[in-house]
Amino acid sequence: MSSLNLDDFSDLIERPDGAMRRDAEERRERLTVPAGALGRLDELGDWLAAAQGAVPVRAIRQPRVVLFAGDHGVASLDVSGRPAKGAHRLVRAVLEGESPVAVLARRAEVPVRIVDAGLDCDPGLLPDEVVRHRVRRGSGRIDVEDALSAEEAERAVRLGMAIADEEADSGTDLVVLGDLSVGGTTAAATLIAALCGTDASVVTGRGGAGIDDLAWMRKCAAVRDALRRARPVLGDQLELLATVGGADLAAMTGFLLQSAVRRMPVILDGVVSAACALVGQRAAFRAPDWWLAGQLSGEPAQAKALDRMALNPLLDQGVTVGEGSGALLALPLVQAAAALAAELPERPGTEKESAEKETIGIE
Repeated sequence: MSSLNLDDFSDLIERPDGAMRRDAEERRERLTVPAGALGRLDELGDWLAAAQGAVPVRAIRQPRVVLFAGDHGVASLDVSGRPAKGAHRLVRAVLEGESPVAVLARRAEVPVRIVDAGLDCDPGLLPDEVVRHRVRRGSGRIDVEDALSAEEAERAVRLGMAIADEEADSGTDLVVLGDLSVGGTTAAATLIAALCGTDASVVTGRGGAGIDDLAWMRKCAAVRDALRRARPVLGDQLELLATVGGADLAAMTGFLLQSAVRRMPVILDGVVSAACALVGQRAAFRAPDWWLAGQLSGEPAQAKALDRMALNPLLDQGVTVGEGSGALLALPLVQAAAALAAELPERPGTEKESAEKETIGIE
């Protein structure tokens, strides 16, 4: 019996500061730029004020990209555009600065952290700082077997929690969350279909690498078979992750939940992070208040998950590559919202009016 119960997060996670959000909205009414003229940037500024508990908003000074890496046994069914057991090549491309997320992170001067939760490769192929947290070598083939044992699922969730604590303790003030996986979108589609009560064909997309029609049909069949195994364990999120998730997905779920506990905002990337967020919402309904949807990837399962969590993507640029790239593209928008909310001046005389209202007790 596991000693970890994800439902306990419901008592640990508080909503962002509603009073600060109201203060931010009132301050926005006093700015030289008319309220609403900045569109969604106004809304983002208010959200940041609530998350930070500060008005004016503080600049985002220490963002970080965090990528959880893993291989999924279901990829052996040729459901991915990438070869099975090939996620370590994605990791190497990031480390060598040759992947989209590496290029974007370098341009934005944002550090990237990679966590090997379940790569299926010789640890000697990658640096020690990447592989030292590995829970297991690859995850099980979810259409016919569990992705993880109960003990491995708990270890993976606790790994994600520990990484979130490390980031919060080091001063990270915003995380761009992504994955480096092969077969991960199949597991993600299964989780979302199970939690949303939909059929495999509704959630099955073509993944970040793109697949042809035959591969899509194989993927759809794999999701359908995995769904049969997922539905009996829907009442226990940890068991659900063990049954049809994977080490990287379980770790991302733990990371998201603990980030909400630590009041550290997260920008979600594609369908994999959306699936983990949906599991997190099932455990703690207030947790999504700490997350932003960075982009709409085009994966049908992601759209369904974001709709269920009432998260409206910041961008829709058709970025399907994964790796946190789409979410990283959204980071400048969030930084711009913070800068505008913090630095735009108030109209002359409004500070005095505000002080007078406070003195006589007018809200």
